[in-house]
Amino acid sequence: MSEEEPQEQQDDDLRYFVRIGQTDLDGTKSVERSLSEMNGIGRRTARIIADEAGVDRTATFGALDDDVIDEVVTLVENYADEVPDWLNNRQHDFYTGETTHEIGNDLQLTRQHDINRMKMIDSYKGVRHKRGQKVRGQRTKSTGRTEGTIGVNVEEIREEAEEAAEEDDE
Repeated sequence: MSEEEPQEQQDDDLRYFVRIGQTDLDGTKSVERSLSEMNGIGRRTARIIADEAGVDRTATFGALDDDVIDEVVTLVENYADEVPDWLNNRQHDFYTGETTHEIGNDLQLTRQHDINRMKMIDSYKGVRHKRGQKVRGQRTKSTGRTEGTIGVNVEEIREEAEEAAEEDDE
């Protein structure tokens, strides 16, 4: 019974959701895992943010103090300023020329704008996007089929052959 009491105390202090930007992160998971669930933040970025904040990356994210969580949130929002340019996910933006690190919904919006721009100027990748085909050079002979027919339908060919044979007999 004595082991259960500290568990209840930890549950009282635990924040089940930690909000960063417009994304709710799971507070019951470790810092590294919950940060990596956010769009634009992978395992390496989450590890760098945890090291910069001075937090154990295996600690439960919701159990941290509010000051530490706020520090992690500010580090996530200002990540592009803290790391070299080659670690950012948006280098040399087409319109502004700046290097930024997009996270959350901003990443999805910029990606969609890039795809729309490629479609508009009819670049090779844009044409592939328009047609719904594979864009990055994958093979398409046997994969990426959208019609639903796979291979040769032998039964249908036999039925057509039988119908043709009956017509010839008449």
